[in-house]
Amino acid sequence: MSEGGAAAAAASGGLLGDIILDAIARHGDAIAFVDDEGETSYRAFGQMVAQAMERLDELGLPRGATVAQISENCTRQYALMAAAYIGGYRSLTLHAMGGREDQLYILKDSGARILVGGPGRIADAASLARDAGIACYAHQDDDAVGPFWPATPASSALPAHAIGDAEDIVRLAYTGGTTGRPKGVMLSNRALVTNTLMALARIDFPAEIRFLCPAPISHGAGSIVLPTLVRGGTVILQRGFSVSGFAEAARAHRATVSWMVPTMIGALLDAPDLPSDALSSIDTLIYSGAPMESARVLEAIDRFGEILVQCYGQSEAPNTILILDRGEHRAAPDAAGRPFPGIDIRLLDETDGVGEIAVRGPLVMSGYLGMPEESAKTLAGGWLRTGDLGRIGEDGLYRIVGRAKDMIISGGFNVFPAEVEAVIARDPAVSAVAVFGIPDRKWGEQVTALVVPRAGQEIEADRLRDAVRAAKGAVHVPKAIHIADELPKTGLGKPDKVAMRRLYSEGEPSAE
Repeated sequence: MSEGGAAAAAASGGLLGDIILDAIARHGDAIAFVDDEGETSYRAFGQMVAQAMERLDELGLPRGATVAQISENCTRQYALMAAAYIGGYRSLTLHAMGGREDQLYILKDSGARILVGGPGRIADAASLARDAGIACYAHQDDDAVGPFWPATPASSALPAHAIGDAEDIVRLAYTGGTTGRPKGVMLSNRALVTNTLMALARIDFPAEIRFLCPAPISHGAGSIVLPTLVRGGTVILQRGFSVSGFAEAARAHRATVSWMVPTMIGALLDAPDLPSDALSSIDTLIYSGAPMESARVLEAIDRFGEILVQCYGQSEAPNTILILDRGEHRAAPDAAGRPFPGIDIRLLDETDGVGEIAVRGPLVMSGYLGMPEESAKTLAGGWLRTGDLGRIGEDGLYRIVGRAKDMIISGGFNVFPAEVEAVIARDPAVSAVAVFGIPDRKWGEQVTALVVPRAGQEIEADRLRDAVRAAKGAVHVPKAIHIADELPKTGLGKPDKVAMRRLYSEGEPSAE
């Protein structure tokens, strides 16, 4: 990473805001952001952040207050996040595609003082703020909602240093809530500085970073924004993902880095009209958020070259627990990688080489907001229990075999969905697959697969069963195979196995 960014982190005692201030000061007239409204230099971005800080002060928000946003990607969204980090507030960014019930619950649970709506979400913000009983403002001019941004430039420059200390909570990141109400993950300066520095130290970024961001910066993709700024690069923000939109932006901006969830990479692979050189400028394609089938990993390497870098993490230890480098993908397409520097990992409750992945280190959250018992349980003994089951291969790489809650017990045997999915995904007719268990009177749980065919292909269920039987044995063979046009997904783009279990729980088991 740059010497300036490292020095800022060290001098500040670990304040995220100081790393942002350092980047703004060092890169001046270089272009920091590009969005639908145009280009913004580092200098102009600094002025925008100063405006936001003055506005928060004018609104009378005390230090430590929660500043919430709901917005599609835009420069002003990150400027307000930066103002919160520098000014000693807590930043909360709602997922724009999340369910309204969850969004309202999160606003109330977090104690947010204001909600700022951005492009495409101002009406949503007004409705949510009204029901939550808090003030609402807009990133853009809007007849129904008052503007957040002052009409005049900031009257004072940015401060020399951020406010706070290393253990102050500066971000609330709510979990997806597929098992109940969302939980508010409390992330400190310490955790987010660690996340940034480890990404810079370990991800093999190109010399010039032009980060094309088609995924919401409110979540995992946002972890690459600050490393880009530290390096003096440019963040190119898109307000959503489409194959054509991504390809066009990659060419127009000569993008060198991107971040995607596996479903986005799958869409690129399946697009019949994607130009052969669409990703020719991309040096580093980081993927995270969900597992990616081995067959698709190898297909992506064959199509796009050795540009894939996998980062494994979760809200409670964001983005940088494990990394699989570009050079390791072909030999180990099923692996999640090896630990980032400074991360301790162990397998708990290990059986036959498989155990729950536990993590210790400065990356880990401070706990769940207002949930001391749940926090103590998840952080027992100083180790974060991730809920993911994994094993270590002879090559020293960790492999994720599934979520502990997703493990299927069928006829008294443990079945790990990821292992069955890996076999089925090798079939040339399969575009995507999810394996899950549903209640069954005979087996306890029956192994069930939901398969998405490739365009123009037909799924042969018996061929898939034969492949699983040959690779894993009879107990792993799906007793029901369903076909769908797409997998149900959560608001974060991850396969929603709770919805799948609910949808297919009426199915009859086979006689096997």
